[in-house]
Amino acid sequence: MFSPAYALAAASPAVQALLGNPPRFTSFGNAPQDGAKPYAVQQTITGSPENYLGQLPDMDSLSVQVDVYARVMADAKAITVALRDAFEPAGYVTSWNGEFFEADTKLWRISFTVDFKIPR
Repeated sequence: MFSPAYALAAASPAVQALLGNPPRFTSFGNAPQDGAKPYAVQQTITGSPENYLGQLPDMDSLSVQVDVYARVMADAKAITVALRDAFEPAGYVTSWNGEFFEADTKLWRISFTVDFKIPR
């Protein structure tokens, strides 16, 4: 029901090396406008319980979109790799959503989606 993405990122030494400790990884819309760069944000984009006939669900499925922001594309790529590696023991990257230059903020953004199955 709730994303494990932050806990996984916070436990990763590679993510900490790139995003700090605690990592600058927050929910979508909560990154401080004048905060430190680079950073990443997450948002659950869809989810559902694993429903069965004759019994209660025993897990929930979540799709979480992650967006990485950095001043330099190479930094955005390194953070994306570190986050991917932190998430994959517990979930699956299901889509690479693109690489963008945000003209307003002058930051590079890489977006991807991770699916998690979370036992209840």
